[in-house]
Amino acid sequence: MHYSAHHLADPRGRVWYTSGVKRAKDQGFRQPAEWAPHDAVWTAWPHLAEEWAEGLDGPRASLARMIAGIVALDGAGRPRGERVELLVTDATAEAQARELVGAASSGVRFHHAHYGDVWLRDTAPVFLVDGAGGLAAACFEFNGWGGKYVMPGDTHVAAWIAGAAGVPAWPQRFILEGGAIEVDGEGTVMTTRQCLLGGNRNPGLDEAAMTDLLCASLGAEHVIWLDRGLANDHTDGHIDTLARFVAPGVVAAMAPAAGDPNRDALEGIIADLRAAHDARGRRLEVVTVPSPGAVVDRDQTLMPASYMNFYIGNHAVVVPTYRAAADDAAVAAIAAMFPGREAVAVDCHPVLVGGGGFHCTTQQQPRARSKR
Repeated sequence: MHYSAHHLADPRGRVWYTSGVKRAKDQGFRQPAEWAPHDAVWTAWPHLAEEWAEGLDGPRASLARMIAGIVALDGAGRPRGERVELLVTDATAEAQARELVGAASSGVRFHHAHYGDVWLRDTAPVFLVDGAGGLAAACFEFNGWGGKYVMPGDTHVAAWIAGAAGVPAWPQRFILEGGAIEVDGEGTVMTTRQCLLGGNRNPGLDEAAMTDLLCASLGAEHVIWLDRGLANDHTDGHIDTLARFVAPGVVAAMAPAAGDPNRDALEGIIADLRAAHDARGRRLEVVTVPSPGAVVDRDQTLMPASYMNFYIGNHAVVVPTYRAAADDAAVAAIAAMFPGREAVAVDCHPVLVGGGGFHCTTQQQPRARSKR
């Protein structure tokens, strides 16, 4: 299969808006687990030089390798994974991306769009499914990670993507980033108090109110609250750097390394997860991956490196590495969690300099049997 450039000039064109707010739970929709089959994954090409302290070449090369891993060409050059929907700013950026992605660009559909940075996990819609295979796109409000990084285009990209995907956009009138939530597809959501209750997203909402909103908007029944995230995390403790569902009732987390700057936080996460239960009443099984320890940028500033920021595709699991001693062990541990998928290790250090990882740059679109 081959996908040509897809131009959508109007960021709000082709969006099927609903009147008022629709909640997933009321409509029989839910966010599926990431390991459920995908039609596609949305990601974006870096273009804001001022947001990348060490330049654009490194992150572009890393994201090109991530895209190739997700597309997963077979020996005959046919994509085995899922279609990649890639946002680029213009024809020049598209040509550059095609060159770096190489042969795997046959499994990429390019969209010329107006967007901020690459963190579509947080700015794209959260796709929902119902029992009949229909799709909807929950479009949350976005305030630049609590007002820290406000970039032109980011507040409308969720509705834009919903329109490009031909999926009904359901506006959700509260602030939420996709990286702040992790679901098992069976009614359980994980998140952190540091992010959602820290006061810079939805001031005035307490834990009970936010629990109700999460369950209603994602089609869930139970929320597991962890306390805090990694040091120097720009996102204020996004769950996708801390703990991930890898199967129903099974959660992965990181075990701290010797001298780990995040030792207290990581040990607290493991203890809290072992004491938690999911929506079906199961006590969680916790499997651990070694932490990368202290990972720094060229100015020796500690960065929030995490092996939990992997992306689960149809064919592959793209695992971030950080030029750390624990890289090989972490990749092997994550590969063992997904025996039906290929573990693709990609250097994430240049992407982390910009504040995130591979999971942060992606938002999966579940497979649908019909479009609504």
